[in-house]
Amino acid sequence: MLELSGSRALVEALEREGVSVIFGLPGGAIMPVYDALLDSGIRHILARHEQSAAHMADGYARASGRAGVCMATSGPGSTNLVTGIANAYMDSSPVVAFTGQVPRAMIGRDAFQEADIIGITAPITKYNYQVRSASEIPSIVKKAFLIATSGRPGPVLVDLPKDVQTEVAQMEFPDTVEVRGFSPPSDPDPELLKRAAELLAGADAPFILAGGGVRISNAHLELLRLAELLMAPVGTTLMGKGCIREDHPLSVGVIGMHGSPLANTLIVKADVLLAVGTRFADRTTCDVKEFCKEAEIIHIDIDPAEIGKNKRVRLGIVGDARKALARLTEELAKRLKGERPAHWYERIKQVKAKLQNEGNDGLSAPRLLKRLRKLLPDDAIVTTEVGQNQMWASLHFKAYGPRNFITSGGLGTMGFGFPAAIGAKVARPEVPVVDIAGDGSFQMTMNSLATSVSERIPVVVVILNNRMLGMVAQWQRLFFRGRYSAVEINPPDFAKIAEAYGAQGIRAESMEEFERAVKAALASDVTTVIDVPINPEEDVFPMVPPGCKLEDMIGV
Repeated sequence: MLELSGSRALVEALEREGVSVIFGLPGGAIMPVYDALLDSGIRHILARHEQSAAHMADGYARASGRAGVCMATSGPGSTNLVTGIANAYMDSSPVVAFTGQVPRAMIGRDAFQEADIIGITAPITKYNYQVRSASEIPSIVKKAFLIATSGRPGPVLVDLPKDVQTEVAQMEFPDTVEVRGFSPPSDPDPELLKRAAELLAGADAPFILAGGGVRISNAHLELLRLAELLMAPVGTTLMGKGCIREDHPLSVGVIGMHGSPLANTLIVKADVLLAVGTRFADRTTCDVKEFCKEAEIIHIDIDPAEIGKNKRVRLGIVGDARKALARLTEELAKRLKGERPAHWYERIKQVKAKLQNEGNDGLSAPRLLKRLRKLLPDDAIVTTEVGQNQMWASLHFKAYGPRNFITSGGLGTMGFGFPAAIGAKVARPEVPVVDIAGDGSFQMTMNSLATSVSERIPVVVVILNNRMLGMVAQWQRLFFRGRYSAVEINPPDFAKIAEAYGAQGIRAESMEEFERAVKAALASDVTTVIDVPINPEEDVFPMVPPGCKLEDMIGV
């Protein structure tokens, strides 16, 4: 037993969890913790807005596979975290958020900078705690990390009243904890795996849909073995992008509203669909009632609540994707006695050849992203903002690793990419990290330039600058008779803004200038913003109009 203040107990507990970095912004109600951090080995990275701190923690978590930690003060500090927490929740990212709170006696009295962050975040966290006694801190921190990283990952929030932070108590740091009603996921049912193997072995046109659960469980090698055994095409959700190298012959790209023509064409012809670690989100399935309605669907997911929630399936298997795929491959190998029929693989090659598209001439977004791919090493990490830039990146930038493409899938948060890139760079300082941005998204969190420069975290930002809120403008062109409403944003000079923060700013107006700018950015030890003007009326195609089936792609 140690006698410590609550704030020092918190820091001790974080160190015992292996936390080496926190992204945050201090304020009055969290000052005792910030004082205690000065005596620890934990690096604190000062954000310029709490939303960005949460995105940094999220990016760190996705790039590293470890929990990301963010911190804010009470009231507006805590509410500014909310978008970042919701983003992590929608994409199953393990983030642990700490917030300061007014003293216990002031809670519920509308005190200065009081906000009911427990009530606010209840729907967007796996769990949240308000600490009522300093002696609870060690076990609550242990539980928070267990919950955030176990099973289906997600954010956990711990709210710390200021007087709890200064209260001195006897502290006991447990090695293990139990959370009532919370247990690790069980192993996948072997009988269901046998039935799944029988279905796949008898399939004439099998298709594998890999979601973010494959990345989270590090099941990419197991996925590849199964796909190669079955000779089945592998499409991914946006969150699963990179689970199979996108230059692999069996990779067909991302499924969905802005999915690759190859993936959308083949998945609707499947007779057996194996979906792994995905929740059948509406942007993936489009009209969910029509999605693969003729196929036998096998769904593997670690969260039992996802089985049958959005899509009825023939077989639902609850369990870790890595374990399930490994055992399914063993069962399948027993049943596949000879060579797989070649006609399905031949069909993949035929459609690939037909749909080969090198993009438009000039500084088109597809050409820029294909050129960027060639300029970056295979293990580079790319983050994206949200909007056209995100969909162009999904379609035209090939990912070669399961943690190399980081994007906001579920919540679709503009402003996510740049702070997430900073978090990813902290997690993986040895590889280049590039944020593919739009001019609208970048303006939402570009004050993170101050963080990247002052904390010496060099990343690259490529702005596909169409002077528009591009995706909104595209929808207005397609579905609102071309009547623009509030989408022309007249962006500032991004190169000069970058320079004002101490970063490197480059405007590239030709493909040659873009290539030189990327090379200069990769050689630089400060963050570089590359501003590239593109056609403001360039659309992202193909696209499945809202309410339509995957087969109803336009712009192919």
